[in-house]
Amino acid sequence: MFQVGDKVVYPMHGAGIIEAIEDREVLGERKRYYVLRLPVSDMQVLVPCDATQSVGLRQVMSEQAFQRVIEVLRSPKKQPEKSWNHRYRMNMEKIRSGDIFALAEVVRSLSHRDREKGLSTAERKMLENARQILLSEIVLMRDLKLEQASSFLDHVLAQ
Repeated sequence: MFQVGDKVVYPMHGAGIIEAIEDREVLGERKRYYVLRLPVSDMQVLVPCDATQSVGLRQVMSEQAFQRVIEVLRSPKKQPEKSWNHRYRMNMEKIRSGDIFALAEVVRSLSHRDREKGLSTAERKMLENARQILLSEIVLMRDLKLEQASSFLDHVLAQ
């Protein structure tokens, strides 16, 4: 169970801080919720305490995991799927998984593809979303401003 003040990641929305644990009635059902503040997207999200595993709520990455994320971002690109549709579905699964390393792979592969061939509108939006999720975790983990984390990420991807 998480505590107030914990830094956590909600896979499709990004990293946030648990501001409170409250009992609330939603759709006629009373449940206990984590109240998350997501600083990068300036949102507040309620996550049922009994659904943390099913939604993939997890602690913000450790320093060791952060170093591995940098390695993933710097690693050579893998041969992308030829079919746009298949590539899109695979990348969406990786984002939804909540796995920080899979998310880093999506950011890396779409960033490389964007520089080489450009991206479709849907893939560009996916890249922006994946970047925001990754950046939100870097911001909280390293206590940086969004601009600093974005510059850092751009620098790592350029190497």
